[in-house]
Amino acid sequence: QVQLVESGGGLVQAGGSLRLSCAASGRTFSSYTGGWFRQAPGKEGEFVVAISWSGRTTDYTDSVKGRFAISRDNAKNTVYLQMSNLRPEDSAVYYCAADVGTVVSSWAYQYDYWGQGTQVTVSS
Repeated sequence: QVQLVESGGGLVQAGGSLRLSCAASGRTFSSYTGGWFRQAPGKEGEFVVAISWSGRTTDYTDSVKGRFAISRDNAKNTVYLQMSNLRPEDSAVYYCAADVGTVVSSWAYQYDYWGQGTQVTVSS
């Protein structure tokens, strides 16, 4: 019943920025861990970042630390991913995910709901 919809992807030059949004609808709730994963063409998916319900706990993969920032607005049932100083290797389909639990996790199998993805392409 819960649906996650990503938006904000697009084409950007290296060094540019994008902000992704993940909005929950349907049987909405605020007490969930929000996460972002990505999958580049021909490569396996990888964890990017996750945020706790309170927003006080985050977990970033090393390659995006200092460049990406996750945040959330529980009143709007939305999780955001601000991406700055983008690199070509960041190009991928980005998926948002939600875990009804409150433990921040980097493991995809621990997430209960998934969006359909939004394409991010960074040109060199």
